[in-house]
Amino acid sequence: MSKLVIVESPSKAKTIEKYLGADYHVISSKGHIRDLATNGHEGLGIDIRNNFKPTYIDITNDKKPNAAAVIKELGREIKKADQVYLATDPDREGEAIAWHIADRFNLPLDQKNRIVFSEITKPVVTAAIANPKQIDMKMVDSQETRRMYDRIIGFKLSTLLQRRINSKSAGRVQSVALKLIVDREKEIAAFVSEEYWTVDATFTKDGSEFTANLAKISGRKAEIKNGEKAEEIRRFCSGNPFTITDIKDEVKQKAPRPPYITSTLQQDAINKLGFSASKTMRIAQTLYEGKDVGNGLTGLITYMRTDSVRMSEVFMAQARQYIIDNYGKAYTGYYRGKTAANAQDAHEAIRPTDINNDPEKIKSYLTNDEYKLYRMIYYRALAAMMKNSKYQSLTVKLENGKYEFTANGRKQLFDGYLKVYGQYETSDEKYLPALEINEVINSEHVDSRQHFTEPPLRYSEARLIKTMEDLGIGRPSTYASTLETIMERDYVTLRAPKGSKTKVFTPTKRGILTSDKLDEFFSTIINTKYTADMEKQLDDIAEGKEDHIKAVRDFYNTFEPLVQNAYVNMKRPEPEKTGDKCPLCGGDLVIRTGSWGEFIGCANYPRCNYTKNITQETGEMCPECGAPLVKKTNSKGQSFIGCSNYPNCRFTKQDPSAPRRYYRRKRNYGKSS
Repeated sequence: MSKLVIVESPSKAKTIEKYLGADYHVISSKGHIRDLATNGHEGLGIDIRNNFKPTYIDITNDKKPNAAAVIKELGREIKKADQVYLATDPDREGEAIAWHIADRFNLPLDQKNRIVFSEITKPVVTAAIANPKQIDMKMVDSQETRRMYDRIIGFKLSTLLQRRINSKSAGRVQSVALKLIVDREKEIAAFVSEEYWTVDATFTKDGSEFTANLAKISGRKAEIKNGEKAEEIRRFCSGNPFTITDIKDEVKQKAPRPPYITSTLQQDAINKLGFSASKTMRIAQTLYEGKDVGNGLTGLITYMRTDSVRMSEVFMAQARQYIIDNYGKAYTGYYRGKTAANAQDAHEAIRPTDINNDPEKIKSYLTNDEYKLYRMIYYRALAAMMKNSKYQSLTVKLENGKYEFTANGRKQLFDGYLKVYGQYETSDEKYLPALEINEVINSEHVDSRQHFTEPPLRYSEARLIKTMEDLGIGRPSTYASTLETIMERDYVTLRAPKGSKTKVFTPTKRGILTSDKLDEFFSTIINTKYTADMEKQLDDIAEGKEDHIKAVRDFYNTFEPLVQNAYVNMKRPEPEKTGDKCPLCGGDLVIRTGSWGEFIGCANYPRCNYTKNITQETGEMCPECGAPLVKKTNSKGQSFIGCSNYPNCRFTKQDPSAPRRYYRRKRNYGKSS
């Protein structure tokens, strides 16, 4: 009996076929095989007048290389097989891909032909094959609803923006992410910095130096607004002894963090490893699909698209014994993962599939980046199973007249989970000498320092992902592609400010204009609450609590009038004047935007067709002809440096200040870009 297993990824197919033996043939769909059509009413591929019925068509070669050949192979292999198993990824999108394959090739939906596993190891895969289930149509309905929401919002808003303000696109989640960045920039622009001062006293006892900070004045929080007041305090405290009035000595514990979910993995990979969110997911996909670590292909981590912090009892028992054997029973903790209320909890946290696959043992089989990410995942999961760290916390109060200072000390008593996770999380010890209540002590010196309040921080990738997660915007699996999109559209740049190593998002003029127009006409739709409520609605559809067609209809009836109003009332912005006059007709010269980016044109267009490029000299000279080098923009809107003597000289080089660009990696296993 021939048995066919269909997965999404080609590399996953190789790993699984090795486990299942000669009776099974495993092939890959290379991701989606169908998508919504672009014909019909407004090119939506959705029949608005016929109960929002979607029309699906095969993905073509121009959208995914060799798509037609993949679909042809699927059909040929399905016809030859006596039994077909659909083993696409264990999430809503994977469930929808399984349904598309079944529907496209007339596989019975009432049969148990769907298999699900969240790690690619032989025991888990063979157990899944032995316990197939039916395709979960509620999950399919939820994913189909998401796709229709994205198509309706994306197509209609993108078309509107292209026609009215020449912006490239808008989207259900991407536009809210852009709004967060733009709103933060406006907060920074409106911020008024205020002066404040701090006062610190330095002491030495038994050869040890420690510092206390002014905390209260006459029992109230110390707030010093000017240098005169700070100097008054400094002089008083410098000339009088301090008395220790209270010592609080406590033993505190710090619990390990739970194992990674998608969002926390992305945040830590950005902050600790310097990876982008998209790079993190690419590497995690490789670790999930399988690597040969000396005994054949095996998946090294569980599925990396998850918002659950659960870990299997089998793994936890294995990890517990590993801790006892390698670190001693005193380090064994008890883990009870508490998943967030809005999590899908479809499968486990991101963890190693086998605790015995120590990162150092398998390092030689991994690339450097794979090793770094796997190591972080491994020790995060292992640490979650270990005891809390313990430390002694000392808080000392010192009074000098009406001024109260505090000094803090911290001493580690038991490293606990830091035994393995200390490389990613420091204990931050501060030593205080032996002190006693009522002890009188003189300061070595008292210093006052001027400060100014800082505006809110711009969003880094990690901060933006955390904010989106906290607000319930999108899903962890979509964060990377969302950030890619707003950068790809030139709505934001991602670069480190001078003097900083952290790259942050700054909106471009195009991004601010786009966000402002969406806020003006679609504030009831493009906002954090509505987008989060929509995610909750998708969860309810997946659980069978809400009808998906009714949900789409209610949304469309709210959204469509807003679109029609915007077409009538959204005005094209007036082009920015340069202050110069057109050499052909004397009209004002203005900055316009075309498919190649910004250029200078005549305000009297189309009566006058005068244009010229916007050039910015770099201060360098061309190494080939000696003319000034200038910044230019190519046909894709990408910045580069070229010779001002073009076309006589064609020297070009990369622009080092150009914004970092992403190229979208959709869930498309056959596409290399």
